[in-house]
Amino acid sequence: MVGDTKIYQVTTVRDTIRVIPRRFGENLDEVVLEICRETFEGTISKDLGLTIVVIDLIEIGPGRLVPGDGAAFFDVAFTTLNYLPEDREFIIGDVVEVTDFGVFLRLGCVDALCHVSQVADDFYSYSSKEGALLGRESGKRISVGDRVRARIIAVTIGKSQIRVGVTMRQAGLGVESWVEEWKKASAKGQKKVKKAEKAVPKKKEPAKKEVAKKADPKKKEPAKKADSKKKAPAKKAATTKKDADKKAPAKKATTTTKKKTTKKS
Repeated sequence: MVGDTKIYQVTTVRDTIRVIPRRFGENLDEVVLEICRETFEGTISKDLGLTIVVIDLIEIGPGRLVPGDGAAFFDVAFTTLNYLPEDREFIIGDVVEVTDFGVFLRLGCVDALCHVSQVADDFYSYSSKEGALLGRESGKRISVGDRVRARIIAVTIGKSQIRVGVTMRQAGLGVESWVEEWKKASAKGQKKVKKAEKAVPKKKEPAKKEVAKKADPKKKEPAKKADSKKKAPAKKAATTKKDADKKAPAKKATTTTKKKTTKKS
């Protein structure tokens, strides 16, 4: 079983199918689908991984003949369900075999190996009596039938086999009972942290003082000058002699002198 991964994928495949002459009279869709399943199911490729099943046909192109070959060739498209494990993905599987060098997990289509050094942060040894791996310090055990959570760390795709290596040493991985213990311990740790945070009084931030601008006695604000038009300077009275001469001359008083005249006798 796989949890929250993209290991299983539905893929559209395009290829050319050869139909032999003795099947020309049969239903073409059924014949082509049968040939696709015989040809592709159970095969392994680096691009698709393991092809589990051919699901359905999408389209069949027109057939063509090749000189020297009596069969007909059709370009077809169909969908397949593939198993393609990827590095660093989380998986859930069942223990199907325990050995002195590790445990094998059933991941549906293939078996994955978890080496004894990747079981947990403890020294594990194989007990032939119990058929299990036993932890020296923790006392934990892992045996056939246990459901475990692991992470893929190595994938090798060959022509006829897919090899998968996994680890259970990270937090939250391992046998389901180990994972539950880890969850409870994590929850308790979070509660302790919250209590500790509540116990520590929070430092009060100093209140922001209102900064009042004090009037600086030395710096006086300049008084606003009244907007008044500058008065034109008064014309000075002409006191100079030249100025006096320029004045219009005053009318002189005319005086006549009467001469006394005496007649001689």
